[in-house]
Amino acid sequence: MLDVLRRIVQEVNKARSLDAALATMVRRIRKAMRTDVCSIYLFDAASDRLVLMDTIGLHTQAVGQVALSLGEGLVGLVGQREEPLNLEDAPAHPQFRYFEETGEERFSSFLGVPIIHQRRMLGVLVVQQQDKRRYDEGDEAFLVTMAAQLAGVLAHALATGTVNRLARADGRATFTGVAASPGMVIGEAVVIAPLADLDNVPDLIPTDMDYEVRRLSEAIDRVRHEIRSAGARLASRISSQELALFDVYEQMLADAALGQEVEKRIREGQWAPGALADVVRRHVQYLERVDDNYLRERAADIRDLGRRVLAHLQEEDPRGPDTFPERCILVGDEISVAMLGEVPRDRLAGLVSISGSSTSHVAILARAMGIPTVLGMIDLPLPRLNGAPVILDGHRGRLFVRPDDDLVDRYRSMIAEEQALAEVLEHEQHLPSKTPDGHAMPLMVNTGLAVDAVALLKPRISGVGLYRTEVPFMIAERFPGEQEQARLYRDQLESFAPLPVVMRTLDIGGDKDLPYFPIHEANPFLGWRGIRVTLDHPEVLMVQLRAMLRASDGLGNLQILLPMITNVDEVDAALRLLDRALVELAEEGIALERPLVGVMIEVPATLYQLEALAARVDFFSVGSNDLTQYLLAVDRNNPRVADLYDACHPAVLAALARLADEVARLGMPTSVCGELAGDPGGALLLMGMGFDALSMNAPSLPRVRAAIRRVSLDAARTLVDDTLQLPTPTAVRSHLAARFGEWQLSHLLPPKD
Repeated sequence: MLDVLRRIVQEVNKARSLDAALATMVRRIRKAMRTDVCSIYLFDAASDRLVLMDTIGLHTQAVGQVALSLGEGLVGLVGQREEPLNLEDAPAHPQFRYFEETGEERFSSFLGVPIIHQRRMLGVLVVQQQDKRRYDEGDEAFLVTMAAQLAGVLAHALATGTVNRLARADGRATFTGVAASPGMVIGEAVVIAPLADLDNVPDLIPTDMDYEVRRLSEAIDRVRHEIRSAGARLASRISSQELALFDVYEQMLADAALGQEVEKRIREGQWAPGALADVVRRHVQYLERVDDNYLRERAADIRDLGRRVLAHLQEEDPRGPDTFPERCILVGDEISVAMLGEVPRDRLAGLVSISGSSTSHVAILARAMGIPTVLGMIDLPLPRLNGAPVILDGHRGRLFVRPDDDLVDRYRSMIAEEQALAEVLEHEQHLPSKTPDGHAMPLMVNTGLAVDAVALLKPRISGVGLYRTEVPFMIAERFPGEQEQARLYRDQLESFAPLPVVMRTLDIGGDKDLPYFPIHEANPFLGWRGIRVTLDHPEVLMVQLRAMLRASDGLGNLQILLPMITNVDEVDAALRLLDRALVELAEEGIALERPLVGVMIEVPATLYQLEALAARVDFFSVGSNDLTQYLLAVDRNNPRVADLYDACHPAVLAALARLADEVARLGMPTSVCGELAGDPGGALLLMGMGFDALSMNAPSLPRVRAAIRRVSLDAARTLVDDTLQLPTPTAVRSHLAARFGEWQLSHLLPPKD
């Protein structure tokens, strides 16, 4: 049965339209369950009714005509209760509702299961039988599993507006994800395809068909050479039967097979990668449907060959910097730092990604660059978006594809209002970050990108609260050497001197991989990351510490921050390496004092070791993003649980408040550098709790400064007391919005629906 289920899901996923997907569902499920009827009802939120969308076994004229409210009839009952209903004699049930157009009075047995995607009831899947029969546990389990597997397909149909079988001819659609970086922009979607991913190749029209055919031929030749070389290398180590597989691969690559068909698609108006992907997918789909096991296994071979050829084609992607539109909205399955570098900075207007969350590394960088970003759009049909006009709303987490004129005009108006507010706030950016009752709240900036706005930033801040040293590592092709790092660090330290610059040691792992040092783990955020990596590789950490110290010579504004600390032993080990670096540099004639050293408070274990840590280091820096993630046990990069990640969760706020009290007792300088610090409401809460400084991305500074300059410390403390009594994140957010409204500061909060 599992094999049947897998095949049905594969067919449905490959369907080009909702109609085709529904037709496949009902026919294949009826055949698999050997029943008389299979029907699917989808929930139309606009009318608040379940509508019969496809059936096999009932009268086809009922499709689109039969609609039931939740709780109406057996289907409505399943939708209302969101649980299966299994009846041997359906007409005898008090909830049975007869629709003459369906002809269902002929059927006695009924099994209906809800289709639910991320807590949303999308529809009901029903099978019926003419004979009286209670479907057994195996039948029920199969249909429940089928509904769960198909929920994602239907969620995508809902997102694209095709749920009512009225797919718009103009292709207009709305997609919702996780708001990751604020701002709004109107632009053009440019799809960046992952390397060798046949399912996400964007559609492009070739400007030179002969060139596309030529590079296809060259890519196939390269793969053919690779296969021959691999076969020759393994000839003495594998059997002749296994070696024959390499001959099969070569035959598949022959012009008369794969290449000729792809060339035909190119001549019909597809670029080489898209034509290749279409042909390979069609062959794979055919082979996966056949009953012969040998041929089904060949589907994997075809897919592998297709990926190999595609990888070579993507090495010669004809898209250059000049081909990106002026307002480019970069769209991809997973956007990396390297991908950001492919688009000229003056043209990069927004980011959209299927994976990631509001606190993933790419989101942090996007906020630092002031680029509107929405992540976690898991139902995005990438190949169909390339070149489409779009509106990206980074406040609400929405992407509007091919918007109408009214929507464009509305967003133009909102963008103008946002720009006007920015201009108003700009006038007070050189004023002190001080409350009306005289409390100074130092604001610092998070950096890591090139120092290109220091002259503008320096007069507005109290220093750099977090310099992310991993960014230069991520855009390099190898570990940068000591001199190379020292130059980068010297630029930062000199640019902001005499203000303090807090440099965090290399923090990779989790969602921050290096291309030349990949870390593959089942649970990366609970694995090998931060200080765990660098202590296991002291040769890397020593080079970095020496580079930082060397760069600070004569400046005296370096502070070093240790990330992902879990226990005191890690701090002791890192301090020993730091002292060793100081001794080595002294032997080379560079005598330096040990800089201030701090620990990131981001693992919950550190909350219970504050006294021991305070005895060893000079300051604390709270990483509220990771602390929130670990306290709530939520993978912040998983869009399925993105709604559960909230730094305004009462447990997180209570932990921060207790932390603030404890560090005050210890006399330990403590700042907060997570995204909560860059939110005006969060900043007031942190100030009211008693933290010494806030560090944030530069675009967040104006709104936070404006909030601090307009709200007294006493009012912020009262806000904390009231907020800590609230039971849910929603209640906290509502309370913050209400208080900002009372203070006439609602314009400082990000716009919501």
